[in-house]
Amino acid sequence: MSDFDLDYLVIGAGSGGVASARRAASYGAKVAIVESVRVGGTCVLRGCVPKKLLVYGTHFAEEFADAVGYGWTVGTPTLDWAKLIAAKNRELDRLNGIYIKMLNDSKVAIVEGRARFVDRSRVDVGGRVMSARHILVATGGRPELPDIPGIEHAITSDEALDLPRLPRRAVVVGGGYIAVEFAGIFAAAGVAVTEIIRGPQILRGFDREVAMHLAGEMKKHGIAIRPSTKVVAIERAGESFIVVTDDGTRIEADVVMYATGRTPNTAGLDLDRIGVHLNKRGAIVVDERQQTTASGVYAIGDVTDRINLTPVAIAEGRALAETLFNDNPLTVDHRDVPTAVFSQPPVGTVGLTEEAARAIGEVDVYKAAFRPMKHTLSGRDERTLMKLVVDRASGRVRGCHMVGADAPEIIQGLAIAVKAGLTKADFDRTIAIHPTAAEEFVLMREPVKPPIAQAAQ
Repeated sequence: MSDFDLDYLVIGAGSGGVASARRAASYGAKVAIVESVRVGGTCVLRGCVPKKLLVYGTHFAEEFADAVGYGWTVGTPTLDWAKLIAAKNRELDRLNGIYIKMLNDSKVAIVEGRARFVDRSRVDVGGRVMSARHILVATGGRPELPDIPGIEHAITSDEALDLPRLPRRAVVVGGGYIAVEFAGIFAAAGVAVTEIIRGPQILRGFDREVAMHLAGEMKKHGIAIRPSTKVVAIERAGESFIVVTDDGTRIEADVVMYATGRTPNTAGLDLDRIGVHLNKRGAIVVDERQQTTASGVYAIGDVTDRINLTPVAIAEGRALAETLFNDNPLTVDHRDVPTAVFSQPPVGTVGLTEEAARAIGEVDVYKAAFRPMKHTLSGRDERTLMKLVVDRASGRVRGCHMVGADAPEIIQGLAIAVKAGLTKADFDRTIAIHPTAAEEFVLMREPVKPPIAQAAQ
């Protein structure tokens, strides 16, 4: 008879935790999953899914405008924000039900409540103590807010997804993908948007040219970007707010949204009691097999603060289940992970940025920038950017980057090529699909001049 109540206890029913629990149960493990809110996690309930639904919903404004250039007579379109939010919430309820059904069908027990460790093999959930041979922490992260005067007036992405009414003016603080995406959502819905960033450009860590190109396109959409600016206070002004910056500027807004980072959800788990080491950001430190510094305790996903993407958490969770319950030791390769920013227009990227590649060795960069075919008739002033970063010695394509319509869909396919180590010659041998934007990735022939050579002319 087992000395444990369970073979596997998962804390956190987000995408990664659910995937790991179900995979373990499929191999005959006795599994339970603990969740204090709703099954589905950040991605399904407070992140990727609802955010993209709002992107879809607000982007119709451009479709209506573009239709005129194709001969359509379109009246004055209006957005019922409350109706959009209600439709989004119905879809989230449906997905929550699907996740619950998947767990039930997999024979994974759902335990409601907040978990805390008693010791390395026992967890207390609301007074109920359960023991498990293996325990996984998959509690994700949450938005963080700075300690400045008036910060209680600000909202985060969590609240932005459920605003009861659309503001006339919004200030979005932050330059990462969440800030950029919500700035686009608000602007497309007709809100006057100011985005404030502490650094010199949006999307720190992305290819510099990609970030600059997107910033230019966002400005065309009416978004005012204030770089190298710090918010020092938020003041109440009747029904609105005043955002005060470090240069003394005062910006009035109806909504102030912060998207300046996320904090791993480790508080209240009593991890120090069992010797789980946290880094200076409060994230759980794990090795390549997701093992923490406490034997038998593992962690995946955003709570480890490595690559905070849902598919990465799912891959880590499944690999761990394979290792523990199927005698199939697996690790996740965190190199060349594709990602997307669902800005307007969107960004897709995989592999090395131009800056990172040049820091390693000599590279050739191929680039195409053009007006999409759709807008030759719509008249919209929007340009697409595509880049290939190629290792000069081997010819291997080390990075693919795009800003423009369908960028995430296109880059997903190119991610296979980058992961497989294909060369620029392989791209050149590929026949283009015409007329498409994607064909440009196999039609680029001449590398652009390197920065030094360009500066010398």
